[in-house]
Amino acid sequence: MRSALLFSLLWLGLGVATTFAQNVTAPGAKLEKLAGSFAFTEGPTCDRDGNVFFVDQPNNRIMEWTTDGKLSTFLQPSGHANGMDFDASGNLIACADEHNELWSIAPDKKVTVLVGNFKGKYLNGPNDVWVAPDGAMYITDPFYRRTWWDHDRMALDSQEVFYLSSDRKNLARVTEDLKKPNGITGTPDSKTLFVSDIGAGQTWRYDIQPDGSLTNKTLFCKMGSDGMTIDRNGDIYITGHGVTVFDKTGQRIEHIDVQEPWTANVCFGGKDRQTLFITASESLYSIRMRVKGANPSK
Repeated sequence: MRSALLFSLLWLGLGVATTFAQNVTAPGAKLEKLAGSFAFTEGPTCDRDGNVFFVDQPNNRIMEWTTDGKLSTFLQPSGHANGMDFDASGNLIACADEHNELWSIAPDKKVTVLVGNFKGKYLNGPNDVWVAPDGAMYITDPFYRRTWWDHDRMALDSQEVFYLSSDRKNLARVTEDLKKPNGITGTPDSKTLFVSDIGAGQTWRYDIQPDGSLTNKTLFCKMGSDGMTIDRNGDIYITGHGVTVFDKTGQRIEHIDVQEPWTANVCFGGKDRQTLFITASESLYSIRMRVKGANPSK
């Protein structure tokens, strides 16, 4: 009875971690609000120095939170960027859904459009991206009607995941049965890809083949996610109502409560890559972790 009551109190608490058999937050760590008053935050990712970049999507800008705690605007306009990741050359890869494109933003802020269409048709709306160590990319492409669009119907016949080869020459659709894919991440050895089908309330695990195709689709957990990241233990961090952490077997091990209407995305950052950064509705949060991120930067 007492343990059940404690669980309920922790679940409802303000910015606390609900601890299961194994916890990933550092002992005594508390959720800290770093910045607020944004329209909607999304797409956090970390550069090689530990600085965190995230978007204020409706305001069409990419923000930077430095390792010494300074906030600034990195790029505006930003193509209404959404999910982002860094490649090995330090370019910021952004799902720029203003015109349904995938961008590469150089450190000097020069923009290169990597993907503009698929077989002559607009993508539905590139949402999140994971850059593999070899430079290949996996892009989720759900359809969410945007106020800045001049169309209200998706051009493609389904909402799937795309693969862009490392030489940027081959764009292929690598799933065929998803409802609305959203969050995505992969393992540092490039062997496994995790894709959240938020429309179906499920997250799937795939084996990555040498040609970039996906096989052995396996249910990872019965929870969808807006954004995802992975730590060095192979734990997967899923967002929506706070942050829920699953170990590599798909067992839930922790929940971090965030008192915002929606928690969109997460990444590891900071100089030692051991702080979890959380974009949630109008704010940016952080919490100290016991474990480091697996894919904080390239």
